[in-house]
Formats: sequence, C-alpha cells, structure tokens
Amino acid sequence: MKIATFNINGIKARLPALLDWLDEAQPDVALLQEIKSLDENFPREPFEDRGYNVETHGQKSFNGVAILSKLPLEDVQRGLPGDDSDEQARWIEATVVGDRAVRICGLYLPNGNPVELNTDGTPVKGGKYEYKLGWMDRLHTRAKELLASEEPAIMAGDYNIIPQDEDAKRPEVWHEDALGRPESRAAFRRILNLGFTEAFRTRTLGPDHYSFWDYQAGAWNKNDGIRIDHLLLTPQAADLMTNCQIDAEIRGREKPSDHVPVWVELDA
Repeated sequence: MKIATFNINGIKARLPALLDWLDEAQPDVALLQEIKSLDENFPREPFEDRGYNVETHGQKSFNGVAILSKLPLEDVQRGLPGDDSDEQARWIEATVVGDRAVRICGLYLPNGNPVELNTDGTPVKGGKYEYKLGWMDRLHTRAKELLASEEPAIMAGDYNIIPQDEDAKRPEVWHEDALGRPESRAAFRRILNLGFTEAFRTRTLGPDHYSFWDYQAGAWNKNDGIRIDHLLLTPQAADLMTNCQIDAEIRGREKPSDHVPVWVELDA
C-alpha cells in the first residue's frame, strides 16, 4: 500500500500537475492539503475516472483536506476532536482496507504566524500561535487514542513544523518563526515520543532533504527549502513500512505547488 501526502496549494490551480503526478506515482492513497475548495465544488470526476474514492473536508478559499483512495474507505471522520467551535477544515481520517486495515489521518496543521507573545513569553490568547499550539495539544490527544487502538495508523500531512535544524537550508532564519520555534518543535517531539515513527528519517539521514520551497527569491533553484511534510506511524504501521521517499523533482515542473509529495509504502 503506497500512501502519499501532498499539499497542493489549491485544487483548481494544481489539478493538471496533480493528475500528472498521480498517473506517474500511482499511490493507493493520497492525502491532500490546502485544497481551498468547498466540498461541493471539488473536481471529483478526474480522480474517480482514475479509480479513486474521494472524501473531502473543505472550506471556501482556505485550508481544506481530502483523501483519494483506490481502496475502500470506511468510517470517515472530519475535523480534529477536542474543540467543537473550530471551523477550520484541517483534519480528515478514514480506515483504508487493503490486505489489512490501516487508519489514515490527513492533516494540515496551522502555520501559527505571526508569533504573538506576552511579556512572559506565553502566546497571546486568541492569536495564531496560540491556535497552532492548542491544535497540537488536540493532536496529541488523538495520537494517544490511535496508539491505544494498537492497530496500524498513520498521521500524515503538512505539519508546518521544521523538526530540527538539518531540516532547513538556512535554519537560523526559522528560529523565531512559528515553524521552527522551540515550543513548536517541543510539541512535535511530544507527539513523536508517545511512540510514533517519523517515517522519512528512518530511511534517510542528513541535511538537504526538503518538501517545501517558497515561490520567492529563487528558492527552488538554490535548494533553499525546508522539510515540513511528515508521516507519523504507529508501531504497528512502522512494522509494515518498506520505503519512504520525497518526490522532490515535482517542484521543478510547470505551475507546481510550493510543496512536493512525500510517500510511504506499507506491506499492507
């Protein structure tokens, strides 16, 4: 089972590029972020014509996540539990039924900028950074529940977290950014330390491996990137992993997203 995560930065703008990649890479499951589309406006037909089941959790102009799956989907749930007032479309999960069942969770974690802090260093209440850290607290709770199920499960998507300095070409420029601040990294490690495996780093070590390059200042040509798209696996899923790669070359194509796909293969 090949499972990919891909922040496409707008389904309408990236549809041709996305379809080309799907035809080449042939993932069984693709988790999309930033579809920027209401559910009723999502272009389902091109994906259904390719054999994908389509489930979306969208909102107008911003955010939005989706699951494309060539395998049956069961028990689809939308929205990260823990805050009924949260209207941002950032979480979707379902059970994918292959040779065995795998719980797949697609996420688009809040960016968190601008970072607004009180004089004591705590995030300003109601600010975007407080929302990011609060969302990560809810993610931690859901992660514990997934582990307690003792079943194969993956939380994959755009985490908007640079886990450590080697995950950025120029780490010093990110230390005060919401993607690289100590509190953000600590919240990410807190989830990992529950018992999750960060798939890419089990297969590939060292610097210069990125999943995002800004559109500005020739970042792609300079390889001035960051790695913020991650796949976190429960122990039962990690035991099934056979490969994990970043399809970096996609970034150099016509009208690309600023992110590229990251994928994992499971013996499932």
